[in-house]
Amino acid sequence: MELYLDSANITEIEEAFKLGFLTGLTTTPTFMHRDGVADIDGLILKLADMVPILQVEALGQTAEEIIAEAYRQLDMGLTKEKSVFKIPVSLEGVKACKVLADDGIMVNVHLVYTLQQAYMAMEAGATYVCPLVGRLQDQGHDALGLVEQCVEAVNYYGYDTKIMFSSVRYPEHVRNAINAGVHVCTVPWKVMKQLTENNFTTVGTDQFFEHTRLMMNTVKSAMKNVNPSVSAELTIPEAIIKMTEFGYGCVTVINGDGSLRGVFTDGDLRRLVGTKGDSVMGMKLADLDYGTPKSIDGGALLNDAQEMFKNTQVDTLLVTENGSPVGMLDIQDLAS
Repeated sequence: MELYLDSANITEIEEAFKLGFLTGLTTTPTFMHRDGVADIDGLILKLADMVPILQVEALGQTAEEIIAEAYRQLDMGLTKEKSVFKIPVSLEGVKACKVLADDGIMVNVHLVYTLQQAYMAMEAGATYVCPLVGRLQDQGHDALGLVEQCVEAVNYYGYDTKIMFSSVRYPEHVRNAINAGVHVCTVPWKVMKQLTENNFTTVGTDQFFEHTRLMMNTVKSAMKNVNPSVSAELTIPEAIIKMTEFGYGCVTVINGDGSLRGVFTDGDLRRLVGTKGDSVMGMKLADLDYGTPKSIDGGALLNDAQEMFKNTQVDTLLVTENGSPVGMLDIQDLAS
C-alpha cells in the first residue's frame, strides 16, 4: 500500500518526507486556503520540487476547462511523470479524465461517494479513485463498505486503477485501509505521527534502555557530583545541617587522619532520639559506634549496584575508589 501525506503545510511536508519512504503528496485548495496561501501556482511548483509525486487539483466547470487547467500546470513546470491531476467526479470530470489518461497523464478522480461514481472513473481510465471515508462517515454512510466494494471491483474486473483511502481522521482509519486492501492511503501528518505509537511499545522500549544502561554504565557515572563527607568532630545537629546541604539522608564520617569511620544516616538519628532523647543533640559523630557501611566501587556496573540495593535493603550505598570514599549512590540514581 502506497502512503501519501495529505497536506499543504510546508513545515509538515518537510518533516514528513524525512521519513524517506512516502510515495507522494496530496493537497487541496481547502488546505491552501486554510494555510493562507496567496500564490497558488508558486506553491504548486515549490511542492513539486519537494516530493516524488504531487497530486494537485485541476478544476473546471466543463471537461474542456479541466483539461486546459491540467495542461496549463504542465506548461508552467509540472511533469507528467511526477504529477497527478485531481478531478472531482462528474460527467464532465470523467470525460476530462478519459482525454488526459489517453495522453499519458495521471488522474485522481476524487470526492467519490458511491460505487457508481467509482465505476465511471475506472472506466474513464483514472489512475486513482478516491472515496472520502471520514466525510462519508460524518454523514452516516458505510464508508468502509464502499471502499471494499471499490477494491473488489478493481480486482474482479482488472481495472488499471488504484483505490485511494482518503479523509483519514485517526490511526484506526489506516488499519481499516490495510484491512480493505486499498492500494493507496493518504494521511494527515498529525495522524501519521501516531501510527508508530503504542503505550506497551513505549513501556517496553523504556525498559530496554534502562536495562542497557544498568549493564553498561558504571556507578560513578550515575552518582551525583557530591561527596557528602564530614568530620567526626561535628555535632549531630551540624551533621543534620550538612545532610540537608548535600541533599542526602546520610553523610560519610571521616576521622582526623582521613580514614573512614562510618556512615551516619537519618535512620540512625531516629533510633538515637528514640533511645536517648534530646541528649543526642549534644553528642558528636565521634561519640557513636558504626558498623561496616554498605559500599560499592565506583567502577562497578549499575547492574551490580541494583543487586546490592535489593539484597541489603538500603537506600544509599557508599561509593569508593581504591578504598577511599568518593560519594554516595542513592537508589533513585538508578532511575535517572
